Amino acid sequence: MNDQYKQLVKRATLASTFVATLLIISKLLAWVLTGSASMLASLTDSLMDVSASLINLFAVRYAMQPADNEHRFGHGKAESLAGIAQAGFIAGSALLLIFNAADRLINPKVLTQTDVGIAVTILALVLTLALISYQGYVVKKTGSQAVKADALHYRSDVLLNLGVLLALVAGAFGLIWADGALALVIGVYILVSAANIALEAGNTLLDRELPEEEKADIMRIVREHPLVHGAHEVRTRQAGPTKFIQMHLELPDDMSLKAAHEVADQVEKALEAAYPGADVIIHQDPLSVLPKGSRA
Repeated sequence: MNDQYKQLVKRATLASTFVATLLIISKLLAWVLTGSASMLASLTDSLMDVSASLINLFAVRYAMQPADNEHRFGHGKAESLAGIAQAGFIAGSALLLIFNAADRLINPKVLTQTDVGIAVTILALVLTLALISYQGYVVKKTGSQAVKADALHYRSDVLLNLGVLLALVAGAFGLIWADGALALVIGVYILVSAANIALEAGNTLLDRELPEEEKADIMRIVREHPLVHGAHEVRTRQAGPTKFIQMHLELPDDMSLKAAHEVADQVEKALEAAYPGADVIIHQDPLSVLPKGSRA
């Protein structure tokens, strides 16, 4: 795990925690002044954001620890566990929003000091969009699942804040039912987002194969070596930032053990150059021992 990965992921988690904390303070004030169910929904979501971000912070620190005698494949899956925890927090906040929204639909209330709520919501939108932009940069550079999960629920926050803004504007014009209705829609959307986060993290914990385009790229790199006839039993997975690649190389029968080892080393280095930090394991097979239909 390189220093750039560590630095970028740490900065992203700290930025997430800072933004969520700032929004909690401002949204709490706005909710007290306006009494808006949508603003309460947004406040609740920000509370969940801080909890999720703190989980992320500790998970990322743990995931960055090098492999040891008890964890020979490293600690990368801690990021996926953080994703599952985040999904639980997000789902809990979504259900709370849905119940609160349903109550507000049944018992609508006139909103007060909507101008304060509107100002706070615009601030929340600006900060959230800035954070998402930075998280997107970090995910592009590192592929961190923890930051990706964090960015996903902050993207849902943009819609949440837009909904709150719409509800407050509608409430200012006397449409008191809009507050509960929009809070309900937001709650359902966040619940769906939580399910998506849990599904992706679960796939990683179950050692799902890398995406098809990456597997195709791996095979392209393997076949570029002039002495390699192909590969079979290719297995891939990912844990945190580390990609695991295993395969059997198909080599000429008359190749010496030393030459076969050198070819495998060259292919391994080519894969590690394309996927920095990858854990590559290669077995060499002579062509004559391959059963029919096994060649890739």
